[in-house]
Amino acid sequence: MTFDRPLGSVIQGSLSEGLEVRLHPDVSVEDMRVGKFLVVQGTRARFFCLLTDVSLGTASQRISANPPQPEDDFLQSVLMGGGTYGTIELSPMLMLSLKDENAARDAIQNLENNGNNGGKLASFQANTSVDLDLLPVKTIPSHFSQVYEAQDRDFRSVFGWEDDPQRNNFAIGKPLDMEVPVCLDLDRFVERSNGVFGKSGTGKSFLTRLLLSGVIRKNAAVNLIFDMHSEYGWEAQCEGKNINTVKGLRQLFPGKVEMYTLDPESTTERGIKGAQELLLSYDQIEVEDISLVQRELNLSEASIENAIILRNEFGRTWISQLLAMDNEEIQEFCEVRRGNKSSIMALQRKLLRLDELKYIRNTCPQNYVKQIIESLENGKHVVIEFGSQSNMLSYMLATNVITRRIHRHYVKRSEKFLRTKNVVDKPQQLVITIEEAHRFLDTASVRSTIFGTIAREMRKYFVTLLVVDQRPSGIDNEVMSQVGTRITALLNDDKDIEAIFTGVSGGQNLRSVLSKLDSKQQALVLGHAVPMPVVVRTRPYDEEFYREIGDLDVESMETEEVLEAAETAKSDLGF
Repeated sequence: MTFDRPLGSVIQGSLSEGLEVRLHPDVSVEDMRVGKFLVVQGTRARFFCLLTDVSLGTASQRISANPPQPEDDFLQSVLMGGGTYGTIELSPMLMLSLKDENAARDAIQNLENNGNNGGKLASFQANTSVDLDLLPVKTIPSHFSQVYEAQDRDFRSVFGWEDDPQRNNFAIGKPLDMEVPVCLDLDRFVERSNGVFGKSGTGKSFLTRLLLSGVIRKNAAVNLIFDMHSEYGWEAQCEGKNINTVKGLRQLFPGKVEMYTLDPESTTERGIKGAQELLLSYDQIEVEDISLVQRELNLSEASIENAIILRNEFGRTWISQLLAMDNEEIQEFCEVRRGNKSSIMALQRKLLRLDELKYIRNTCPQNYVKQIIESLENGKHVVIEFGSQSNMLSYMLATNVITRRIHRHYVKRSEKFLRTKNVVDKPQQLVITIEEAHRFLDTASVRSTIFGTIAREMRKYFVTLLVVDQRPSGIDNEVMSQVGTRITALLNDDKDIEAIFTGVSGGQNLRSVLSKLDSKQQALVLGHAVPMPVVVRTRPYDEEFYREIGDLDVESMETEEVLEAAETAKSDLGF
């Protein structure tokens, strides 16, 4: 393995605290950025590391007490590298045995010596970098091991490449100072719940669009997206002062994405074509759904307890029956069923707020949730847009009601598959995207919401979550520990930063990396879908991305465009 000039030497460190590296005199400390990917060449192994801190040092306290004058360039140059120097802190993440790498190099050399310079050699060289056995770090390099800039080959060794035929990779971005792609393994990504985090204005919705586009393009799973702010299905405005818009998933993949709307009027005004109306009825709302929005409806615990009494008496029609009762009927019911009249009357009064929701009906003309399930089973990706119905009461109620029934269906399908072992019965992996995730997954609500159940089950029933939130500290610690891959833009709050590293080994060393990210188009990626944590410049969501991801796919062209292309082809052929 050939390297460029070394950057510095390891002078001390530990497995738990990381490595301290003294930079060589010809290396500027200003070129060292937190989050940089570096390689340490040990005696028996090569270590892939993340730069976590940068500092300045002096060989003598006298220099600090009596520094040279600003205009004294000569003395400054004399002290540089000897009396004064820069140091960096590295956190080793992975290691590669040099024995394995040397064996791979020898195999390539044998192919070259035998005169095989054709496809076999090219294929072997291309795949060798990812076939090497990357190991978790259980030791550290020795004193004075040299540190080098990572090369393209190093990134391919660790993160692979997007067109790897052996893996379902998707490029999410590039390293801070290189032009090589950093890839997620989408098969590993969708098999566990994941999170996109970052404070407001850091581009969470753009990151989420990137991830969803990759999952759709690579057929890694089907998606159910609860689009609270109308950002994912159809075009949305760019963040900041820019008035331009970006394409939504249905525009990129019209043949693969279906849209449902809880507010048809708003959807029509935005010029969205083909969106289907979605209605819910009172008999689809369970006590658990009401319990989730207890805070939004300002309900007491006594009201929830009496709701259970009503449900036990009337079954699925308990809300309709309650809303139709007068005072005398409520009094009679309480005498017979030992309910509390004041609590039931308060429950009745506050449930009347549900009549304000445009998508709630006493009865529905058809089962829309069943229709969504059929779409998902047919490999379609579903975006549910809320329009003007995006207040927290509406959003939390609809998402919980719909997800509860879909999860119930997946449990039945999964149990059938486990019983029959027939691949035909295996459910297709489903990823459910929710925003404002802390409202569903906080410590107080996590036991009463279906999303808490899904997060704790991991991949047991082939359903996982993609949670999008700016307050990860609001999510229950047990749930955060189950989040497989975390893609995190800038966070400033210490509690939020601490929450990101819940259940992550060596998280303390990464705190400074996360807090030093730029506010735009940078993210720390760590967890199940990547071999090691890495800071990336996120892939632009622009015209070039559209062409790479969706627009060049014939299946993703609008019907009119397909017909036009067919007519042009016929004309060219003389038909």
